[in-house]
Amino acid sequence: MNANLAAARHEPPAAIGRRRFLVAGVIAAALALLTPLHAAGRVFGWKATGKGGVVYFVGSIHMLSSAMYPLNASLESAYKDSDLLVEEVDLGQMMDPSSQMQLLMRGMLPSSQSLEKVLTPATYALVSKRLEGSGAMEPLKLLKPWMVALMIEAMEWQKAGLDPELGLDKHFYDEAKNDSKGIQGLETADDQLSIFDTMTMDQQDHMLAQTIKDIDTEQAEMAKMMDAWKTGDVSSVERVVLKGLKEDPVLYQRLLVGRNKTWMPKIEALFARRGHALVVVGAAHLVGPDGLVAMLKAKGYVIEQM
Repeated sequence: MNANLAAARHEPPAAIGRRRFLVAGVIAAALALLTPLHAAGRVFGWKATGKGGVVYFVGSIHMLSSAMYPLNASLESAYKDSDLLVEEVDLGQMMDPSSQMQLLMRGMLPSSQSLEKVLTPATYALVSKRLEGSGAMEPLKLLKPWMVALMIEAMEWQKAGLDPELGLDKHFYDEAKNDSKGIQGLETADDQLSIFDTMTMDQQDHMLAQTIKDIDTEQAEMAKMMDAWKTGDVSSVERVVLKGLKEDPVLYQRLLVGRNKTWMPKIEALFARRGHALVVVGAAHLVGPDGLVAMLKAKGYVIEQM
């Protein structure tokens, strides 16, 4: 939990989809902001073996800067050894104009409502203060709270120099397209939209308020997370990317646990096919007791960190 925010770039709808709709995914992007991923040692990726097949898993950093490339050789080797790329959603579908239009429509409030009417006074005050002087407040008043949360976070991370066009999932997607490799999504664009759009207004209000409250703390922890990422320190990354989500059990279940369980049958099917697959999902989906790595180990797969 990408998993996959986008008003801050020239293709807002596509970026939101790629951002995986995961607050934790944006945190993961910070892990590599200032340090390249080609450092020596382990990386945030795993090789899983079982049922006669091999599947590679890489924790996606959905937003990066150009300084992060080239990637660690082991990441590119996993890609080269795979004939199929599997991501949270097929980015080609997310970039389709019809998907972008659907996102815009789903993210808008009914014409009879406005952000000020649906939010609590306390949350609306947080939004107003955060956007003061930016010129973004008026257009955002037309959007649902979940959409506003994603867009505010995107704007903040773009200020930090991150770009979804340089994200790890986009990088491997472009490579797979150029190399004519197979590309699959674990869920559809509609699945991702529904994760947020089916939330109650109270839940959306809470999510928006928490997003704003957490942004500065996340940015302050960037250096610490950066070192954990480049050394493949899974426990430290887990501590950071799951901390906020676990404080909200409902969101944790909705964004991570439920999706991981839904993905597992599709992931297990990859081991039975000919050839190897590379699965690229948000870093938060791979760690912790409810992460995909732990779930695969529990089923008897042999897991080796790259």
